[in-house]
Formats: sequence, structure tokens, C-alpha cells
Amino acid sequence: MKLSIETLAANGGFVSRKPVEKGIKWKHEGQEFTATVNVLPLSYATAKSDIQAVHAQGDVMAARIAHCIVGDDGAPVFTVADVIGTADDERGPLSAELTNELLRVISDVSGLGKRPTSSTTKKKSGTSSSSTASAAGQSRKRKSASATPSS
Repeated sequence: MKLSIETLAANGGFVSRKPVEKGIKWKHEGQEFTATVNVLPLSYATAKSDIQAVHAQGDVMAARIAHCIVGDDGAPVFTVADVIGTADDERGPLSAELTNELLRVISDVSGLGKRPTSSTTKKKSGTSSSSTASAAGQSRKRKSASATPSS
């Protein structure tokens, strides 16, 4: 494929700004909660947000949640301060379970951790495509490492 705007657009090179609706579930103090969130997939904008957080010695995970979790209008639901707990001293930071659940759906929407599907399967080194019947008759004797005959 020759790299161009057209080929990238046709082959998944761009990420939609349309959020994906996902269900989440978490527990806090023994009580279970469920919610629906809108998630933006990771993109150039997320990478930029992550790098800015690193340069500002900020929190990359908080920046990622603040960037990717959006309302129906596409506006962020959280600020970084909301996520880490500095926006409101009484409210505090997001719980660990909720944080993990939000990061999970961000990863899910972005396809992180998924193996690409392929029409060809790679074989491990040393395996043969022959049948097991013919494999049973193969010698397991090691070949000599030397190319010259021993005397």
C-alpha cells in the first residue's frame, strides 16, 4: 500500500471522533454500581495529551481518562483534577475500581491487547506442516555442528 490520505482513510489510519457507548460496573464500599459512558478511542490527540502530561510532570492515566471519557456532546466528563482528587477536597480522587474500569473500556474501544486477525497462521520454529503419521517416522538424531568430517 502506498501511504496517502486516501489509502489511510480506507484502511483504518484515522480514528473517528464519535464516542463509543460502553457499560461499566464497579464496586465501592460493598455496593455495586453500573453506568454507561461514552469513550473516545485513543488517537493522535490522546498521544499528545499523554506527552503533555509527562512534560508537565502530571498524571498520564488521569489525562487519558479526562481526554477519553466524554458526555453525549463530546465534551470531557472529568478534568485531570477530578480524576486525581484535587478539584474537590471532600470528594477526593476516583476510586481504584472505577479508575480500572474506565481504563479497561478505553483499552477495549481502542483495541489494545487484541491480537490482529490474520488469514495465515505462523508456525513455531522447527514444526512441520506434514502429517503426524509421517512425523512419527522422522529421526530425532542431531546433525553434526561441524561442516568438515572428523578424522
